[in-house]
Amino acid sequence: MQYVLIVAGGKGLRMGADLPKQFLPIGGKPILMHTIDAFYAYNRDMRIILVLPRDQQAFWQDLCRKHSFDRPLQIADGGETRYHSVKNGLSLVEAPALVGVHDGVRPFVSPEVIRRCYAEALQKRAVVPCVGVVETVRHLQNGGSVTVPRDEYRLVQTPQVFDAALLKQAYEQPYVPQFTDDASVVEAMGVPVSLVEGCRENIKITTPFDLKMASVLLEGWSI
Repeated sequence: MQYVLIVAGGKGLRMGADLPKQFLPIGGKPILMHTIDAFYAYNRDMRIILVLPRDQQAFWQDLCRKHSFDRPLQIADGGETRYHSVKNGLSLVEAPALVGVHDGVRPFVSPEVIRRCYAEALQKRAVVPCVGVVETVRHLQNGGSVTVPRDEYRLVQTPQVFDAALLKQAYEQPYVPQFTDDASVVEAMGVPVSLVEGCRENIKITTPFDLKMASVLLEGWSI
């Protein structure tokens, strides 16, 4: 069994918009619907769990009616932090299974990346997609900065995919601010995380520039 938790708790502060960023339209429909469709197109039998703040759920249902969007999914309440949102979503997951966690504002994840993540997780139990750093990186220290080797760093994407029992166990740990993604929660138990190749198109839409990029990407996008 394969699950994906699509976490959509953003308020759009960096976007400077009245709408939460996951509801902003690209190509005539909300970003979040494009994201859900990416996983639905990959595997129609995948169990999709949308994690959404309770005060946004009625608006989401209105959008679904407006766009005749009827993908089968379950909804879990968003929490105070991303950690708490994922933990709420995991309550709807039944092990044994594989479960991915994906940002609701990453609509351009390719079927190939999804496949790689779930296939690798069958063996490695904890998998993260990433891409290399192409620009020079400097490390701030002691009031100055130094160049660091960029080939020693990777940019992390989603879906991060795990053995469901493992991820449930990891989320029983008390929350700490250092839990910035699901891999960091699993690593806190001493479990190694494997890396697989992501894709450059798999951007996280958080700023007005990202929204412009998304409109360009959508023109040539197919799933």
